[in-house]
Amino acid sequence: MRILISNDDGYLAPGINALAEALAPIAEIVVVAPDSNRSGASNSLSLDRPLSVQRAANGFYFVNGTPSDCVHVALTAILDYRPDLVVSGINNGPNMGDDTLYSGTVAAATEGFLFGIPAIAFSQGAYGWEHIDDAARHARDLIQRYYEALPRPCLWNVNIPNRPYEQLNAVAATRLGRRHQSEPVIKAKDPRGKDIYWIGPPGACKDAGEGTDFHAVAAGKTSITPLQIDLTHTSQLSALAKALA
Repeated sequence: MRILISNDDGYLAPGINALAEALAPIAEIVVVAPDSNRSGASNSLSLDRPLSVQRAANGFYFVNGTPSDCVHVALTAILDYRPDLVVSGINNGPNMGDDTLYSGTVAAATEGFLFGIPAIAFSQGAYGWEHIDDAARHARDLIQRYYEALPRPCLWNVNIPNRPYEQLNAVAATRLGRRHQSEPVIKAKDPRGKDIYWIGPPGACKDAGEGTDFHAVAAGKTSITPLQIDLTHTSQLSALAKALA
């Protein structure tokens, strides 16, 4: 198996290093990741400037761009073959519910999916990297167990509880939950007294009922949510057509 690995926390992040180490024994891996933290970059591509690609001492490629840039450049310029799987993560913290719209971790996997390659985004259920090696080992187990059964292509969003490996034995198929509206921005002053604004924290859970990713991770289960790209609001199409007529 040949696996392309990326993330949004940057090529130095513990999550991508743990994931690469865990997957190396079962696959030929190539890591192409941002040169720094690009959390929240979503599916953006850098179209206003050229990108540079460098290689670290450990063999990882790093790009001065977004997670989507990294996978795009990897698939169209760096690799001379088509990987069997694109894997993103492991993210420092969860990507559940509405988070997936903003997540660079999910975006890197999405870019692979858009190229017709099965793709999985891995995140931890809480911040701080606790039990990251256990999460990486569990991610390897999931790939070995389910890769052959994956639809072609598919896009999975996986959130792993921050628990010891021995406790990562329950997996649930879930839907995305929902959050309340985000908290307001945080206003501050820069050193010259000019107003600056920090994006505030995400909203609390609004829909975390049974069957959601929030519910599964809170119960100590690994959440797997299959995602799709079609944003069409199909139930409104007929009403729109009538209004236009």
